[in-house]
Amino acid sequence: MSEKIEIKWLSEPEEHNYSAVQSYLSLIYDEQTATSYVSKLKRASISGFKAKDIFRASGLSLLGISNAHVEKDQKKIESGRELSLLLLIRDSASGKVIIADGYHRLCAVYSCDEDAMIPCKIA
Repeated sequence: MSEKIEIKWLSEPEEHNYSAVQSYLSLIYDEQTATSYVSKLKRASISGFKAKDIFRASGLSLLGISNAHVEKDQKKIESGRELSLLLLIRDSASGKVIIADGYHRLCAVYSCDEDAMIPCKIA
C-alpha cells in the first residue's frame, strides 16, 4: 500500500485569491453581490471538508492530471509546498457549493487522496 502524501496548507488565503473570487463571481452575480461575497469570505472562519464531499456538493467534474494547473498544484504537493485554502460559496438557489477559488487545487488534492480534509473559507 502506498504511503499518503502530506498536503500542506497556508494558514490564510493569499490576497490574489480574493481577486480571483471577485472576477469569477462577477460572471455569475451582479458586481454588488460578488463584492459582498468577497467581504463575507474575508471575514469567514476556516472550516474543513473532505475533497470528495466538496466535489459532490459542487456538482463539478474532476479535471484530469493532464490539466496544466492541476499538474502544477500536484508538483507543489509533492515538493511539500503549501497550497492556498479553497474559497467556497453556498448557493442556496441551486443547492450547490460554488468553488469560487481553488478548483485546480481541489482536483490536485483529490488525485492524491479523495478523503483529504481541505481547509476552506465558506460564505
